Amino acid sequence: MARGSRSAGEIRERAFHAWLASHLPAGHVGPLPLGDDAAALPAPRGRVAVLSTDALVEGTHFLPESPPRAVGAAASSVTLSDLAAKGARPAALLLAIVLPPGTPARWAAEVVRGAESMATRHGAHIVGGDTKPGPVRTVVSAGLGWGRAGHLAPRSGARPGDVLVHTGWVGRGGVAAALLAHRPAPRSRARALGEILDVRPRVAEGLALAPLAHAMLDTSDGLAEASRLLAEASRVRVIVEESALPLAPGLRKLGRSAAARRAIALYGGDYELLAALAPREVERARRAVRRSGGTLSRIGSIVRGRGAWLVHDGGPEPMPPAGWRPFEPAPARSR
Repeated sequence: MARGSRSAGEIRERAFHAWLASHLPAGHVGPLPLGDDAAALPAPRGRVAVLSTDALVEGTHFLPESPPRAVGAAASSVTLSDLAAKGARPAALLLAIVLPPGTPARWAAEVVRGAESMATRHGAHIVGGDTKPGPVRTVVSAGLGWGRAGHLAPRSGARPGDVLVHTGWVGRGGVAAALLAHRPAPRSRARALGEILDVRPRVAEGLALAPLAHAMLDTSDGLAEASRLLAEASRVRVIVEESALPLAPGLRKLGRSAAARRAIALYGGDYELLAALAPREVERARRAVRRSGGTLSRIGSIVRGRGAWLVHDGGPEPMPPAGWRPFEPAPARSR
């Protein structure tokens, strides 16, 4: 191909921007139209802006054959999960896509469709973003949500005597990574690629928990890492009881030993919510989460001391490390 020529279907920035303007509804949700220098949204009275950003990089968080619509949905979801951890109601997302020259426009369009579909599901829209050439496909999402200043449940708020609770399942990300690592047949591999990107942000659960929680964070890097972050920020000891964990379906079949099952459970990529509550609020929180359509499990406690500890049949031990290490080679998955 001659230098400077383009193949059919290759992305062209201005044409792609025109496609975005005609396919996204965001031009109707604020005082500035889609495609302007910035987006603008009216702020609800009595709320504070909650902001977060995240990036998915090919080869680290998804693979070349990963479905682009699933990549887009995951890009929205990982940012929505951060907003959920502060009890914020999602309002808008920005999406920046970095693409190597020659990338088909259809790939980018499917990413946008997936991202907008997930944002819409949680009451938000993509209101802007950017496209740039680069050496590896990367999708960067940034989110805006509206929260209440007194209900942000900072990581530093856990107190000795609190109860530790967890939404949904422990080990979903580890199960998906383990299935992909076992080199499955093509059909099973395609399913595993989709499951790795199947991030389910607990937005409704976060809204239910935030008014009751002393501290809350999402488990994007897994329960082990979230426990350590909570302990460090709050200057307390976090105790997790292995027997109380709501293990993801299929996890017990993958691990041949307790240690192997533990490694899968703590691998990372769960995107649940971990929260510290006063004991008197646990039942109220469980009912609130149930009304939101979710589940809440009591998995441990907060005591005086330092660090995160896991209690199992062999006794207490310092929390094992998470399997997911973003700057080391590992099976690709969403962060």
